[in-house]
Amino acid sequence: MGIGDDAVEIRAQGWRVLAALHGHIETALERALQADHELSVVEYTVLDALSRQDGWHMRMRQLARAAALSGSATTRLVTRLEERGLLTRWLCPDDRRGIYTELTPAGSELLAEARPTHDRVLAGALAEAEQIPELAPLVDALHRLPASR
Repeated sequence: MGIGDDAVEIRAQGWRVLAALHGHIETALERALQADHELSVVEYTVLDALSRQDGWHMRMRQLARAAALSGSATTRLVTRLEERGLLTRWLCPDDRRGIYTELTPAGSELLAEARPTHDRVLAGALAEAEQIPELAPLVDALHRLPASR
């Protein structure tokens, strides 16, 4: 195997470790959020993304990027959350093609209830992952990232 092949394998191994850590965390979050708040991880991600916006709303395209979903998957998800009364959609007054999504008071309340669960389970999943030799260096790198805000 040549140097170029080694670089490819190193990147591939890094990706596998990242995917394993993501899967470990997502599984733990999914179980807890569903059990305690009837929310999926992606639903929580959407509510959380909306809560962090100035004015508490986002264009659908921005929301799709924040949730790492396709446009059609975002539309289906927003429809489900809207039917549950957790968010609402409205046309952008400046650009009639743009649709904004906004948290409702019920969405804000559910997010506030779910956030401690999310944070507790995330911390626990990272602590567990830290004990797995293959994942520990990545968890350490996450802990060293500068805090935003």
